[in-house]
Amino acid sequence: MKLSGMRTYLAGAMDRVADGGIGWRSRITPILKAMGVTVLNPCDKPANVGVEDEKTRNNIESFKKTGRFDKIRKNYGVIRTLDLRCVDISDFIIALIDTDVHACGTYEEISVANSQKKPVLIWCRQGKEKAPNWLFFMLPHQHIFGSLSELLEYLVNIDTGRDTNHYK
Repeated sequence: MKLSGMRTYLAGAMDRVADGGIGWRSRITPILKAMGVTVLNPCDKPANVGVEDEKTRNNIESFKKTGRFDKIRKNYGVIRTLDLRCVDISDFIIALIDTDVHACGTYEEISVANSQKKPVLIWCRQGKEKAPNWLFFMLPHQHIFGSLSELLEYLVNIDTGRDTNHYK
């Protein structure tokens, strides 16, 4: 209802997690689509450009191991460009933070969305109280959740009009 027609980008680690970041995104996507939200998923890009999959990660690791660092940006820098473009065209961002996983791009995507004054909703896998301090400096604490179910409940409340707080 209220979220219908909006776009969200799903930010979260991909290159340092066993499933490439696919699992949580595939769980949340049908729920968001049922609300009428267009989901921009970096694990499921509509074109075969800027895809970050297992093959891509293996190629990058090979370049690192063989010292061919110049090839990484040249061949795969488009991944960053396209992912940040998805942030640009999104209405809000959903990000998974797992403090056990280093997530470089995720923090850039969160920062870009925040600088664009877009709502950024964080799910911290270890619990809200374990979320990095910097996120509490950046975002309203009401947008940081300790579980996926809490985040989804918040979205349902926004979608149905039960939650009308905007947190600037």
